Amino acid sequence: MRRTKGFTAVATSILKWAVLVFFLLVALLPLCWLVLNSLKTNLELQTSPFAFPARPAFENYANAMAMANLPRLFLNSIIVAVGTVFLNLLVSSMAGFVLAREEWRGRDAVRTALEAGVLVPIIAFMVPYFTLVTKLGLYDKLYTLILVYAAINIPVSIFLITSFMRAIPKELEEAAIIDGCGFFQRYARVILPLSRSGLVTAGTFCFIYAWNEFVMAMLLTSSLSSRTIQLGIRFFTSQFITDYAGMFAAIVISMAPSVIGYVFLHNKIIAGLTAGAVKG
Repeated sequence: MRRTKGFTAVATSILKWAVLVFFLLVALLPLCWLVLNSLKTNLELQTSPFAFPARPAFENYANAMAMANLPRLFLNSIIVAVGTVFLNLLVSSMAGFVLAREEWRGRDAVRTALEAGVLVPIIAFMVPYFTLVTKLGLYDKLYTLILVYAAINIPVSIFLITSFMRAIPKELEEAAIIDGCGFFQRYARVILPLSRSGLVTAGTFCFIYAWNEFVMAMLLTSSLSSRTIQLGIRFFTSQFITDYAGMFAAIVISMAPSVIGYVFLHNKIIAGLTAGAVKG
């Protein structure tokens, strides 16, 4: 009996690790293939797409930076992403504080209506946003992308931040009230600092969306001065030829900020996602 149980435990452990390794390979192989092909020539890509390059062509990255004017597009993406995160967290944290810490009639209905925005597909906003932007004279502006991206991410951010703020003990806020803190002081000095993990989680998702978004950027901008790095990747495709090596190099460059940000903030992100999951 013991031998049977031991064999079952070993088989279960092997199966578990086999499944984990399989999904790890599914996630990593495309990234490894992308980086590998960014170091090849276009001829090597066409003749042997799954082989190692004969010589690492690091000049693909320099050519990508020069061909698509990536430094300017990179700066535009940084401005849009950072501005989006700041505006989104400012609005969502204030809304989350009111929805999580204040008692008023219709609070749950308002929170449900705001969080239901997560279920609406982004593609459904294309015509309304384009109409509003053009009618207001905001077309082809960087701050327009900031406003649009911040608004699109408000439902997710409110869901994360509100859930985190609700888990903060009320005794801390009551002690602040006894010490003479008003409404804004309770928000700025008590609840906001204690919600740091939730803010980092929401901000990270918001940054990743703003950095990688393509459809709205293509719809609402047209000039180089307001074009983001994701649109710059289109420069490598023309009517007669496509510079795949340069395109892959540009994609690797565009992925770097998101990957680096997650590497440094993954502890905060996990803490924010699991906040309130365990009580007691």
